[in-house]
Amino acid sequence: MPIVQFTPFSSLVQPGFWHELTSLKIDVLRLSDEALPITGSYSVGRSINDRETGNEILLGCNLSVGPESFDKSAHPPSGAFLAKGHFKNYNTIEEFKAADKSVLFNQEAEKIWESIIAKRETSSLSDFLLITYADLKKYKYYYWFAFPAFAAKPAWEIDEPGWKLASDELTNESLSSIHAQLRATPLPFFLVRSGVEIAPVESYSTFFADVPPAEQTIGFVDPSASPTSPGWPLRNLLAYLHALYPTTSSSVRVLCWRDAEVPAAGAPWKSRFGVVHAAPPAADAQTKPSAVGWEKNPQGKLAPRVADLAPMMDPTRLADQAVDLNLKLMRWRILPALDLEKISSTRCLLLGAGTLGCYVARTLMGWGVRDITLVDSGRVSFSNPVRQPLFEFEDCLEGGKPKAQCAAARMKKIFPGINATGHTLAIPMPGHPVPPALVDQAREEVKRLEALIDAHDAVFLLMDSRESRWLPTVISAAKGKIVLNAALGFDTFLVMRHGVRASKVREGASQLGCYYCNDIVAPADSLTDRTLDEMCTVTRPGLASLAASTAVELLASVLQHPDGVHAGAPPPNSDPSQLVGAGVLGLVPHQLRGFLAQFRNLHIVGAAYGRCTGCSESVLAAYETQGFDMILQALNDDKYLPHLTGLDKLYEEGQKALEEVDWDVDEGGEDDF
Repeated sequence: MPIVQFTPFSSLVQPGFWHELTSLKIDVLRLSDEALPITGSYSVGRSINDRETGNEILLGCNLSVGPESFDKSAHPPSGAFLAKGHFKNYNTIEEFKAADKSVLFNQEAEKIWESIIAKRETSSLSDFLLITYADLKKYKYYYWFAFPAFAAKPAWEIDEPGWKLASDELTNESLSSIHAQLRATPLPFFLVRSGVEIAPVESYSTFFADVPPAEQTIGFVDPSASPTSPGWPLRNLLAYLHALYPTTSSSVRVLCWRDAEVPAAGAPWKSRFGVVHAAPPAADAQTKPSAVGWEKNPQGKLAPRVADLAPMMDPTRLADQAVDLNLKLMRWRILPALDLEKISSTRCLLLGAGTLGCYVARTLMGWGVRDITLVDSGRVSFSNPVRQPLFEFEDCLEGGKPKAQCAAARMKKIFPGINATGHTLAIPMPGHPVPPALVDQAREEVKRLEALIDAHDAVFLLMDSRESRWLPTVISAAKGKIVLNAALGFDTFLVMRHGVRASKVREGASQLGCYYCNDIVAPADSLTDRTLDEMCTVTRPGLASLAASTAVELLASVLQHPDGVHAGAPPPNSDPSQLVGAGVLGLVPHQLRGFLAQFRNLHIVGAAYGRCTGCSESVLAAYETQGFDMILQALNDDKYLPHLTGLDKLYEEGQKALEEVDWDVDEGGEDDF
């Protein structure tokens, strides 16, 4: 008699499975290669008809895995049955290739056999194993499925006439009853008594007690559509019966259930029926037989398969995932507590799209920041592209493109997933009076600047002049924004963060100063009557990138500190290991002054000044109550800010003190030496 041929499982991996694996690898597994539970599903075998030829085309005996396979609480799709498995991902392709496949397979087969002998359960008969290696840079996934199935010795044989339609053995009423019961209580493996009643296979002894063998049928949900070969789950079901009931399972009536729906009138049932038999095992029935089940690749060889998703994926999405990859790798070994989402979700406003602005923008992109807005009033000139990495020669032609919009467009070319916008805007400055005819224009510029600052979380002051930083400093302080300041000399730079306003300082903390707190003079016109070398930012070429990177890293440190913008500044030259409450990224200094000639950075802590023209409560209160009128007065009257803050009284007190000094002038005609 013919030996029973079984149709092996064929893996069907949904694309979403690989996307879920990518996230799992980067965010959870990292360097772990621990085996994890996984689930798959299979359903009844299906076939379709070719529209041109009318021939029946059999679909594969598929076990499917998808993005839900890693969810322990996931349920299989309607009409499908759950298969449990174990998943193991390797960190390198070398480890994947060198893995002892025999040991892994035998371990999985041993678990299935243990569930049969010790637990007498059928829930593990379709268990599987999946090993993978994910090349996340190229989006290639190497994988190999194993579906362990026990080999019968001697082999099972099929009685004549072989596998036939179930309707040739069971009545239409019986098949309809079985269908209704399986729909009410889905069972991947079941018993049929007298062609009518069904029960779980686990109740074999009691359910078939006093039932003639001719009325005992073993059923299973068959994922195969082949008319001559039942699906892979039958192998382990027969092994289960042979191991636990060797005396009554030498001949088995098998129902291969393949009907998801009751057939239409006149259409046949798809389920198959056959009688198989095998002599009892020569050895002890409960001795684990050998097992087979590694899946063959498309070339028919016992080797892994490869899923190459790169050609299928949207290039923009590929870039989006690749940008985050290197950042997320930081959390694998070095900084597990790094909160990348807090950085990437921070909306950054860059005031100035020159050398500093271009380098700050590029470094923010490197940190995964997705929302960046640039503001500048200038156009790209021929001297810019070699120093400002977001511009090219073509941007200088025909008078030059607007800097802010040009830089934003270039950032989108570098990374299409970024939300970069540019605004051409001249920021009103103290010491630069506004003529009456231009007041409305100045009012509109202030309104636009306020709206931009309001819509962002962090503001970078990257302009060329001291006075241009005043208005953003005031508005940002009033709105409670994070402010980073970067300024360049020839071979020196200043990078600092502004402290919060006095009314927001936490109890027991010291208020950190802003850019203007070290000055006792109000910002004034520093642009008029300058020579060419004073009009251009003359610095050593490498200085801007150092200052810009330092400013962005300072922002990252602030965001990762548990106190955020309220983080206290460490004393100068502190040892990070000796500090209590330091952030994930270490120190969060107040000011950094760099000296390129000495290749040295100096930490400085500057306290807030009560008469500061940028962040003192008197200035902020005047801005909050008077709005544009206060700003206009500060722009047009160089005495307004000193009077508002009390600096004018400081000048008077100083002058009075000088006048009261009794200078001891020696009027002698001869020297003492």
